[in-house]
Amino acid sequence: MPSCGWLLLALFVAALTGNTIGVVAYEQTERNCSLSPPYLPSTAVNTTLQLKKLQEQMLLLNISAYIIPGTDAHLSEYIAPRDARMAFMTGFTGSAGTAVVTQTKAALWTDSRYWVQAERQMDCNWELEKDVSISSIAEWLISEVPSGDEIGFDPFLFSLKTHEDYRINLESSNRSLKSVPVNLVDQVWKDREPISSHNLTRLPDRVIREFPYCLCCTHTAGLFNLRGNDIPYNPFFYSYTLLTMDEIWLFLHTDRMTDELRVYLNASCNGSLCVQLKSYDTVRDYLKKYVAQPRVKVWIGTEYTNYALYEIITPEKLMTSSYSPVLTTKAVKDDTEQRILRDAHVRDAVAVIQLLMWLEKAVPEGKETELTAADYVNKCRSTICSAAIISCLFVFCSPSEESSRRLTVDEMYLVDSGGQYLDGTTDITRTVHWGTPTAMQKEAFTRVLMGNIEISRTIFPSGTRGVNMEMLGRRALWEVGLNYGHGTGHGVGNYFGVHECMPSFYFPHIFQKPGYYKENDFGIRIEDVAVIVPVHTKYGHNYLTFDTVSLVPYDRKLIDTSLLSSEQLHWLNKYYETIRRLVGPELDKQGLHEEKDWMLKHTESFMMSGSSVSVCSSSLTFIALAVALLHNII
Repeated sequence: MPSCGWLLLALFVAALTGNTIGVVAYEQTERNCSLSPPYLPSTAVNTTLQLKKLQEQMLLLNISAYIIPGTDAHLSEYIAPRDARMAFMTGFTGSAGTAVVTQTKAALWTDSRYWVQAERQMDCNWELEKDVSISSIAEWLISEVPSGDEIGFDPFLFSLKTHEDYRINLESSNRSLKSVPVNLVDQVWKDREPISSHNLTRLPDRVIREFPYCLCCTHTAGLFNLRGNDIPYNPFFYSYTLLTMDEIWLFLHTDRMTDELRVYLNASCNGSLCVQLKSYDTVRDYLKKYVAQPRVKVWIGTEYTNYALYEIITPEKLMTSSYSPVLTTKAVKDDTEQRILRDAHVRDAVAVIQLLMWLEKAVPEGKETELTAADYVNKCRSTICSAAIISCLFVFCSPSEESSRRLTVDEMYLVDSGGQYLDGTTDITRTVHWGTPTAMQKEAFTRVLMGNIEISRTIFPSGTRGVNMEMLGRRALWEVGLNYGHGTGHGVGNYFGVHECMPSFYFPHIFQKPGYYKENDFGIRIEDVAVIVPVHTKYGHNYLTFDTVSLVPYDRKLIDTSLLSSEQLHWLNKYYETIRRLVGPELDKQGLHEEKDWMLKHTESFMMSGSSVSVCSSSLTFIALAVALLHNII
């Protein structure tokens, strides 16, 4: 394996507007529960009925509180609508949070990105707790739940660490957790969406890679090279796998398996390399039978195994590691995966350039339209984000009829987009301004860019802990008293998860995400995908650096070159040369001459001249190199 991994540099200053980016505050957009009667905006959801029904279910089980995490049975970051139990109960649709219900109160915990969004979406049945720590939730539970009472939870929605953290925080309070494998929210959610009926698919052989066997693993999409669509914009399907030395059991919704896939999996035989297809809902029953046998052990990855499976394995039969071998193997991309993901980013850059060019024209003209996927990328899925199509793919804002509005030239706009291509997953963020940015906006953007560049150009020895490098992304902000309250990056998959676990700035050897919050004013983020590659140094060996594969220029009018060092300016100009060299031929190939002119204009080289951006067009030479692209994608 090459010593490389993937890092998404997510340097940003984020407006505290939840998932809706670039939104200017208007009066009375948030609830006011201190009034009589309380004021609720049109975006708030009435949750009285579902709360009453849930409390009735709790009484039947004699539990005084019920914990509702914002995840699914596979501890996914992004979940299907049918798994959005926290959103159904609270009205809050942010991607991070935990809800707790007692017989008399209900509260939501979420981080600072979503405080404003929660105040806009929740009614006054709910308290907002501005914290995300389990210790904070436990303190609230101890104050609200009588001594000696039980607190219910769905073990399928708890990680091992989550359960342990609750247990430790509650153990001296005479209040205990009660595992309830049948989810109580599902019992009251009558119009919950059914499981997808679409058949699963197998990836082409050219993107298959081998994984080592493990004894218990939920990462079946990677293990079997299968993809599904149970979670929007994520090619996953609900499943578990139990591998033994003699058998392979795959638990899934078997009616979605085609005859071709059954042949591919050797599903009609009983040998050690034959995959036995079992019903998804029977995984606990089969695991119980397996662990009841003498002289067996079960190996699990503790980070992504839910408590529902863990609690039925007796300690003497348990073997653990933080991550399963499937996860650790797919976190390091091989040569083929690197090559095809680079190709995907070239095509994705074309789509993003088309979008940014269209916005640059449409917003000053006051155009208002809803674009279709065909406007940018054929056969791509799309989502409208504040009057604009986001490439094909997944986006991180979902304006409603109530929150959508016309964009203006007097504000910053943040586009966080990405695509699921058959040869790669992309994730890129660009922040733009169509008018005249303020001095504060320009400085903040430039300092975020400086952090992005400093990490990107750093040379470091193999084995470096990410926490020792993460401050490079913050230093330029720290110098003027700005900061952000989250991490600095994440891993990216190959037609897999856009936020793939393990590569992070807090994981040893590999790397994690940055920001500063100015509530209801503006938000900035720069996200680039980069591959960790070997680098030659004068004396040392086994040193690494980052090679950025996202290929879209930054907004020139937001860059104050007087703040950039000569080394940072040199990196930026080299990056723009790369964009011209790789994206130019693809724009020519697609006959996008206007888009190519836009790209060339926005990738002219920079010179240092006071506090303004100057360019020296003659210093860049565009070399029209052919770029080998994969065909028939998407």
